[in-house]
Amino acid sequence: MERYDVAVLGGGLLGCFMARELRRHPLKVALVEAREDVCTGISRANTAIVYTGCDTKPGTLKTRLCVSACKGFGDLCRELGVPFARRGSLMVSYGPNADQTLQRKMIQGMENGVEGLKLMSGRAALEWEPGLAPGVSSALYAPDTGVTDPWELCYAAWENALANGVAPWLNAPVTDLLPEHGGWRVVTLRGELWAAAVVNCCGLHADQVQELAAPPTVRITPEKADYLILDQGAGHYVNHVIFHEPEEKGKGLTMVPTLDGKLLLGPSEQPGVGPLSATTEAGLAKLRQLAAQVAPELDLELTIRSFAGVRPKPYNVVRAQSIHDFTVTNPARGLWSLIGIKTPGLTCAQALGAWLAPQVADQLGKGELDSTFRPERKAPVRPRELTREARAALVARDPAYGRILCRCGGITEGEVRDAIHRGAVTLDGVKRRTGTGLGRCQGAFCGDRIMALMARMLGVPPEDLQKDGPGSRLLTGGRHGEG
Repeated sequence: MERYDVAVLGGGLLGCFMARELRRHPLKVALVEAREDVCTGISRANTAIVYTGCDTKPGTLKTRLCVSACKGFGDLCRELGVPFARRGSLMVSYGPNADQTLQRKMIQGMENGVEGLKLMSGRAALEWEPGLAPGVSSALYAPDTGVTDPWELCYAAWENALANGVAPWLNAPVTDLLPEHGGWRVVTLRGELWAAAVVNCCGLHADQVQELAAPPTVRITPEKADYLILDQGAGHYVNHVIFHEPEEKGKGLTMVPTLDGKLLLGPSEQPGVGPLSATTEAGLAKLRQLAAQVAPELDLELTIRSFAGVRPKPYNVVRAQSIHDFTVTNPARGLWSLIGIKTPGLTCAQALGAWLAPQVADQLGKGELDSTFRPERKAPVRPRELTREARAALVARDPAYGRILCRCGGITEGEVRDAIHRGAVTLDGVKRRTGTGLGRCQGAFCGDRIMALMARMLGVPPEDLQKDGPGSRLLTGGRHGEG
């Protein structure tokens, strides 16, 4: 049985950053993930916004970490080679009730230490964003709101964790946690390992995993969220991230100009019933209705895809009340759980790791820093971002970077090959690493070419390839001419 100082359970943003931050100390760390790859759970579907902290309750752990993380997010992304842009945000209102909400958030943001906040008149907001519907009564401007690529961020944290010695345990769903010899025996379907400490970052399943070893304290109810993606013709409809604060109680529209020039609309709020990865008619209809109200000239015919995400809604079963802060429990010695971490979870993933890792290391008597840790990660080569001269030199060295596989994104065979080397074993694993299949044709042109390359590199028949994990085989029917 392999032995580790710490086993991190879950390979989303929280788990990957937790493993990375733990390796800043002289610890032997394993990351245990149920699926074939990291970034396959709730981390893969969100608005990709880096929040400032003006929308969270003063004095909470969530607020403290969010404000700090937002300020340092540019440095983090440069360190990990991840794209990031401070778009700034406008929270807009269309009536007296929403005006009061914006005023309250302005005061709250200032109390939280958010810098640069500014209340604007509706007229001034429309001068900045003429595509919004007339009648804006006020707006709250937050200049430091950012946009990143959540997939790239997760993979970057994972690759840096691996480069610093974290051991990968993929395809290893946890089935039991047993106290043993002052630590924990972690039982998985792949095998067993022992760790002196366990950090549970299992997303929607974090409550169930904790209850393998401790009484229930927090339970998670899943909430679904629907999103629409509009093609690059819509990418410049707004200049900032737009938060629509509704006049009546409920969820308004969020509009995000993405890093690749598209426009994201969402999220809706739907009960977490039915398949969690499936969109709902009601949610998508609500988004279209809100878009018609807030951005009446936006051409929704430019919609190229919709997708669903899931958010954990935590509930304290001991106090019988909802939870509105980050919940980090320590129900038994050597066992920590991050339960129900939702917005701004992407913003705070690294900050949560940096906050908790020293506590875990100190309890194990290894609180000192490891001088061998290297925080930098080199970004993948993206030929479309190079100068003409640099691109020509790259293609001369490696012609695969001159062969386009994805026409919509201008993505090359060399990039897909690199993604497979970096760990992609499914078509969506390649998509999330490179952006293939995200354009107007949604993979109609490049899908079969990518599958052929994957089958050759992975040494498997094309019919065994999966789109996104178990049960998502792309080809059906008999093999090798049978059936």
